[in-house]
Amino acid sequence: MKILILCTGNSARSQMAHGILQHLNADLDVYSAGTAPAKRVKPMAVDVMKDLGIDISHHIPVNVEIYKKERWDYVITVCDGAKESCPVFTGKVKHRIHLPFVDPDMKYDDKAQERHGYMNVRDKIILELFRFNAKTLST
Repeated sequence: MKILILCTGNSARSQMAHGILQHLNADLDVYSAGTAPAKRVKPMAVDVMKDLGIDISHHIPVNVEIYKKERWDYVITVCDGAKESCPVFTGKVKHRIHLPFVDPDMKYDDKAQERHGYMNVRDKIILELFRFNAKTLST
């Protein structure tokens, strides 16, 4: 099964979701992309994933345009900006799902607050993707 996780910057939420979903179900062919990709994955996203033993340090943000000619079983959008841009995605998609998550990339007073913010979003992503995997992909 081929799944594309779509966000705006492809630097935090979609990258964490990519790593989590691939970890939950190694039989899936998971990709992530952005409508306006950043230059790199956010270091704190890499760090909080490493806490779970999931390495996304080698992930690179990519533009969704490179995937438009491919067929997808699922396209999962993980932020409101991507939801608005998703109809522009013209690839062949069987199912579109939107799982909105707050952008963890905001101004924090210190690194501890930043880590907590990223962990909170990561944990919400885990919960939703666990449900998605159990209810949708395992039936």
